[in-house]
Amino acid sequence: MPWPRRRKDYGRVLPSHQWQGISRTRRAWNALKWWLGAALIGALVWFYLGDVSRIGPAEMPPGPSERIDAQFTRCGAGRAENCVVDGDTIKLGARTVRVIGIDAPEIHPARCPEEQAKGDAAVVHLLGLVNAGPFTLAGPYPPVHDQFGRELRHLLRARPDGSVQSMADDMVAAGLARPYLNGSRNPWCYAQ
Repeated sequence: MPWPRRRKDYGRVLPSHQWQGISRTRRAWNALKWWLGAALIGALVWFYLGDVSRIGPAEMPPGPSERIDAQFTRCGAGRAENCVVDGDTIKLGARTVRVIGIDAPEIHPARCPEEQAKGDAAVVHLLGLVNAGPFTLAGPYPPVHDQFGRELRHLLRARPDGSVQSMADDMVAAGLARPYLNGSRNPWCYAQ
């Protein structure tokens, strides 16, 4: 038998993948990517237009809370019963309480003179807030602790009109703290 004869479709170029049909995986991804895009756009709109300016709760949360009616000082070398450690932390006896939702400049050790100045101003402001009258420690029960063993709590004060003053919101409004909900923190010192 001589060499096999060539068929008439010999040398024909096969169509590209698009013309052969799309796989199930590709079809699923094409449908899914539009939903993912819509969800991302929705999340961005909510983030920029939503009410993210309020950190503390709008009303006193239900559940156990603790009323604090004490005078506070600035924590230092001596032993203070009730004192302000920095712009987002207070001490109540042996307990250390971190204010939920904010990050204030560090003062020990500060990374630069600007951070030290902002941290000192934050301590003075928080000291004024906690000494303005009785306030409430509210938050999850049993208390949740951060990686440093501090209780995480809201510092709230009921106003005469029934609304709630959040000390975290006041610190952010004064420019002495930033909203913070965990994760990496932005530095207070900037290279010049």
